Amino acid sequence: MSNNGRKKPRLVADDRRKKTTAKPKAKTTTATKRKAAPKRRRKRSSNWVVRLFGGLFGWFFRLVWAATWRITAVVVLIIGMAVLYTYSTLPDVREVLDGRARGSVTLRDRDGEVFAWRGDQFGGVVTAETVSPHLKNAVVATEDRRFYRHFGISPRGVASAIRINLSEGRGPLSGHGGSTITQQTAKLLCLGVQFDPDVWESEQDYVQDCRRTTLWRKAKEAIYSLSMEAKYTKNEILSIYLNRAYMGSGAFGAEAAAQRYFGKHAAEVTAQEAAMMAGLLTAPTRLAPTSNLERSQDRAATVLRLMREQGYLSEAEMEEAQANPATLSEAAEAQTGGYFADWVMESGPDFFTRDTTEDVLIRTTLDQRIQRAAEEALKTVFEEKVKDGSKAQAAIVVMSADGAVRAMVGGRKTKVTGAFNRATMANRQTGSAFKPFVYATALELGYSHNSTVVDEPYCLSIPGSGRWCPENYTRKHYGRVTLTDALRRSLNVPAVKVSEAVGREKVRKVASDFGIESSLADGPALALGASESTLLEMTGAYAGILNGGSSVTPYGLVELTLLGEDTPLMGTGGGIGERVIREEAAKELIFMMNQVVMSGTGGRAKLPDREVAGKTGTTQAARDAWFLGFSADYVAGVWMGYDDNSPLQGVTGGGLPAEIWRETMIRVHEGLEARPLPMLRGQDVASDRDIDPRPEQPQQQQPTQGRGESAVERILRDLLGGGNR
Repeated sequence: MSNNGRKKPRLVADDRRKKTTAKPKAKTTTATKRKAAPKRRRKRSSNWVVRLFGGLFGWFFRLVWAATWRITAVVVLIIGMAVLYTYSTLPDVREVLDGRARGSVTLRDRDGEVFAWRGDQFGGVVTAETVSPHLKNAVVATEDRRFYRHFGISPRGVASAIRINLSEGRGPLSGHGGSTITQQTAKLLCLGVQFDPDVWESEQDYVQDCRRTTLWRKAKEAIYSLSMEAKYTKNEILSIYLNRAYMGSGAFGAEAAAQRYFGKHAAEVTAQEAAMMAGLLTAPTRLAPTSNLERSQDRAATVLRLMREQGYLSEAEMEEAQANPATLSEAAEAQTGGYFADWVMESGPDFFTRDTTEDVLIRTTLDQRIQRAAEEALKTVFEEKVKDGSKAQAAIVVMSADGAVRAMVGGRKTKVTGAFNRATMANRQTGSAFKPFVYATALELGYSHNSTVVDEPYCLSIPGSGRWCPENYTRKHYGRVTLTDALRRSLNVPAVKVSEAVGREKVRKVASDFGIESSLADGPALALGASESTLLEMTGAYAGILNGGSSVTPYGLVELTLLGEDTPLMGTGGGIGERVIREEAAKELIFMMNQVVMSGTGGRAKLPDREVAGKTGTTQAARDAWFLGFSADYVAGVWMGYDDNSPLQGVTGGGLPAEIWRETMIRVHEGLEARPLPMLRGQDVASDRDIDPRPEQPQQQQPTQGRGESAVERILRDLLGGGNR
């Protein structure tokens, strides 16, 4: 078979190994190109100096970085451990809400109304949730606007405070502290350190140590703050702050301050009241509204503006609050009885008053109406009768016949606390105000109010001092006078002669038994008030005359109880004591003292609607001027003089002191029905016509007028009617 000349194909399979196929083109990437690209060398600087310093800088940077992160890690670890340790030592929040070093004393008047506070006042525990929202917002707006956003410390605040301090020329930590509320709370807790009397000499040193602002102290404060943020919630921290912060006038915490200034609970304060309280936190003593209400209101206006800027108040609410600023409650505004409250605190036991660790309630004898009357009277007389710029001082005491003190003014500045109390602390010569006790002694021994004594030149020889001759204020002598007239005119010679006749020791005993506890003079000048006494003692002694001749111990404390308890721990520490002179003698003496006011040296003390009795007193060179007296209802004493013992110019006991006494007693008796004095009356009373004013010879004696003489009177008349000794 022919193939038509074509070559036949091979009968074997193709060799596949030699067969090639086209590969897909690989996708070129940036990385591939970079890898495929030839490696280029970094051009090195040809300047060897640049290369040297560049190398050194790089080496130093790597060294610093390595050290920094290692040190930072160590510091963070140490801080973390310190925070963890401090966290473990923090007490339960309820244990740190009351941080007072001592207790409080609340004083109530005779009607049960609060009139004064002493000690560390704490009204009770409050929380950030229970106080008025206005108060919470005001504190945050004023003290720490980022309180709810930071972790206990505010680097921005610290930096700002340092910048302000340096710009004002102070040290970086002096002045503005940039402290958060948490840091301030840590400081109030004294970083957990408790007071130890073996470490600090006093609580004041302890507090000062807690308030130090050294760098180390700030570091510890930061640790403590971080721990508090970890342990407590924000509201718990704010609660501690609201309970422990001092807000002036002895008030610790928001509740005490709200009650102290506004007479309401912290949950009830308005926006303007809350602003005033928050404003106190920067300077509680200086900004306290009881010290300067206007200054406190100005600060509150600033706080209200801050509250508006931070969205806590609307524009209308801020304007309304600023237009109607907070005012004090009636009790806080009056600040009644500052001197009285101080005296009551001093008269009680220290462990229940000045050094108490408990909260104490004291009911007192104070009558706030009478207290205001005394303060107004003193102010009126000094404004109308005393020249401007005078440094003269005055004091007033008003009490009942049983010694219950109803009012006390210890100086011209009446709104004070802890000031020098001239009614209780100033021992001054009494002058003729002492003479009633001379005549009380004679009356008790049987001498009569209308018995006579010769007023004549009279001298005594005093061992060691020589010859002493008393003189009357007028430098005149009036011959034979009754005891009533001698007291009415405040004659010195008859008073000395009576004292010498009855015996100085008896006069000293009567005066002492009536309550004059101060040291009494030994010489014959005793009769003329050469001894010193306090106004409170003298007023109490006159109260003994009014109540019929029994001694009186002035008192102000009626009842002392602990807060929350009903049983009193102590009661009244004064009142009427033992009888000193007979009631009949007291009635005669009251009559004689009534004549002092009706027609004698005390005429300016006369009241228009009721009987009163009293006695003037002026010491040598007019260094002290007194008027003491009483109505049937109240006893009052007034002293006037200079603290430096300078002589008064143109002032006697019958002058300004008598006028102060009169102004006081007019106000005290407003609305009271007039009652007669318990004095001698009727036919036994001798009139001025019974007294012969002509001077008589020293040795001449005349029988007493009126009723017949007793044997005792006759002996005394013979003694008193003699000549010079």
